[in-house]
Amino acid sequence: MAQTILILVLLFSFNQQNRDNLKKQLDEMLTKWHHAAAVADAKTYFGYLADDAIYMGTDATEYWTKAEFQKWAEPWFKRKSAWTIYATKRNIYLSKDKTYAWFDETLIAGFGPARGSGILIKTRDGWKIQHYNLAMTIPNAVSKQVKDIIDKELNKK
Repeated sequence: MAQTILILVLLFSFNQQNRDNLKKQLDEMLTKWHHAAAVADAKTYFGYLADDAIYMGTDATEYWTKAEFQKWAEPWFKRKSAWTIYATKRNIYLSKDKTYAWFDETLIAGFGPARGSGILIKTRDGWKIQHYNLAMTIPNAVSKQVKDIIDKELNKK
């Protein structure tokens, strides 16, 4: 009986350590992904996206496939830095079978505070970003003023 309990404890500990190591690897991958944009390394940046990835930017019109996003971002990656975004906090959650994960992150971006969330999938070529959503955070105290600015901008079109 004691041996069975010991084996179960060891298996649980090994599984938890494995999950923690995987979360750390995924955290490092996402940090490298954001860094690739900061140094305008398009090959690395877009290499982290799955071929059929979706990227949702901060503008309501920014709902792109990987190919559309690459085309839009091409001029940005010709500069010294495409854009700078880094995470100050990140939560990563793994599926039980460790074939996909989802995450949320608190970000500092060139345009101010933001959040990102996404889905990662395990592929033959390693982990890839399947879906990413970048959102600006707006304090509730100024949301009415921001809404008025947005309405004014949208009414121009």
